[in-house]
Amino acid sequence: GHVCFKRHSNSISFIGKVSHHSIELSWEIEENGPRTGPPEKWTRFSVEEMDPKSHTYGTIYVGYSSHHTVENLEPSTFYRFRLRITRPTGESLYSPAVSVSTTREPMSGKNLHRAVNMNDEEEVSKVLQSGTVNVNVKDKHGFTPLLVAAQKGFTRLVHRLVENGADVNIKNGSGKDSMMLACFSGHLDIVKYLRKFGASWQSQDMGGCTPLHWAADGGHLAVIAYMIQDGCELDVRDSVSHWTPLMRVSAVSGNSAVASLLIRAGADVNTKDKDGKTPLMVAVLNNHEKLVQLLLDSGADHHVKNEFGSGAAEMAKAFGREVTHFFINIPVVFYVVNV
Repeated sequence: GHVCFKRHSNSISFIGKVSHHSIELSWEIEENGPRTGPPEKWTRFSVEEMDPKSHTYGTIYVGYSSHHTVENLEPSTFYRFRLRITRPTGESLYSPAVSVSTTREPMSGKNLHRAVNMNDEEEVSKVLQSGTVNVNVKDKHGFTPLLVAAQKGFTRLVHRLVENGADVNIKNGSGKDSMMLACFSGHLDIVKYLRKFGASWQSQDMGGCTPLHWAADGGHLAVIAYMIQDGCELDVRDSVSHWTPLMRVSAVSGNSAVASLLIRAGADVNTKDKDGKTPLMVAVLNNHEKLVQLLLDSGADHHVKNEFGSGAAEMAKAFGREVTHFFINIPVVFYVVNV
C-alpha cells in the first residue's frame, strides 16, 4: 500500500511503500533540475517518527535525499511519521503527519508446521492457500508436515496435505518416510491411504529397515495383517545386522503375537543374521520365554550354530537364562575350547 498527500503551499508529497517489516517514505525535492553548489545551499530533509507511548517525535533520518526506508519494523503495526523541510534560508516547515501500517507477515513454513502440530485443519488450509509455503517444507528436525501428521495419526490432515501435493516418499534425517512412521505408530487408516497414493513397502531407512520392520517394532497387529494381505515381503533384511522383521521381534520387543502373525504368513523361523544368529538364539539371549516356546513349536532348529559355534541351548545355559528349561529334553553338545 502507499500513502500520498500534497501540501499546496510547497507541493510536498510523502509516499510510503510498505512490507511486513519496512516502510519506504519518499517526497518531492523542490529544486528544479540538478542541485549545484555546496549542500548547505540545498533544502535539507528530516524524517521524524512518533513514539506511540510519549506521543513525541524523534528524528530517524537527516539528509538531502528524496527517500528513506525505515527497516526492522514489526508486522501489522501502525507507525506515524512526519517530514521536516529545512530551507537554505533556515526556515523550517513540517508536512502533515501520516500513519502507515506494515502489512501482515507472509505465511512461512513455521506457520504450516505450527498448524500441523496443533492438528488445526482450518489454519493448514489457510497457509496452503496463501501460495507462499512449500507443502514439503522441513522443520528443524527434518520432518515435512506429512511426516508429522502421519506419525501423530492426524488422518484428515494427511489427506489435506497429500491433496495439496505432499510427497509421500520424502524421508526425514534418519531415512524414515511417512509410511514407516504410520506403521510404527499403528495408524492403519493412514497406512492404507499412503499405500493408495504410492508409498512403497520396499523403502528403507538409513539402517535398511522397511515399513514392516517398523510395524513389527510398533506391535500393531492390524497394521501388520494388512501389510501381509497386501503382499508385503516378509523376510526382507535390514542393512546393518541383516535382520528380518521376525528377527527384530526376537531382538527388540519379544512380542509373540506379532511373531505368530509373521510365522503364520510364512516368515522363515530359521533365518540367520550376519553373525549366523537365528530368531531362536536371539529370543534366548533376550529371555523372551513365550517367544522361545513359539519358535520351537513353529519348527525353529535348535541345532543351528552361529558363527562362533554356539547353539540356542548353549546360549541359554551360558547366559543363565530362565528359558533353559525349554531345552532340558534336548541333548546339548558342549564344545571344549583349548585356550
